[in-house]
Amino acid sequence: MKKILVPLNILAGLALVRFTVSKFAAWPISVAAFEDMAKPIGLDPTFFRISTGFVIGFASLSFFINAVLLLTNKIQTPPYRNLFCTNILYATGAMSGALLAEFFLRSHAAWPLVYIAISILIITAMNAIASLRKCGC
Repeated sequence: MKKILVPLNILAGLALVRFTVSKFAAWPISVAAFEDMAKPIGLDPTFFRISTGFVIGFASLSFFINAVLLLTNKIQTPPYRNLFCTNILYATGAMSGALLAEFFLRSHAAWPLVYIAISILIITAMNAIASLRKCGC
């Protein structure tokens, strides 16, 4: 399972880095999306975009940390096991929030982003299964 999970965690982390950069660099497509999503909830689109960038950035970091923990076989020891499980919960929350925003805040869902978020949630579920098998988080 480790041979599959390490590259998948790195891939998920890299995908989320790309989305973090688009938010912080104010790519036009990202700015337009957040102007659309901020209207229903009355938030400043720039604040919403940058704060989302931090959320996604921390999620990408959690995938890279999980890859390192899997490579070093440290998910069996208590402090690292707790970190691994916390990263799983954080990534689940971040991607669930992304899906909710796509369906409830946008005027129309961007389906490629939905598929990416679902794929990342599947990787997170695989992490959860691996952690339950190895250490019982």
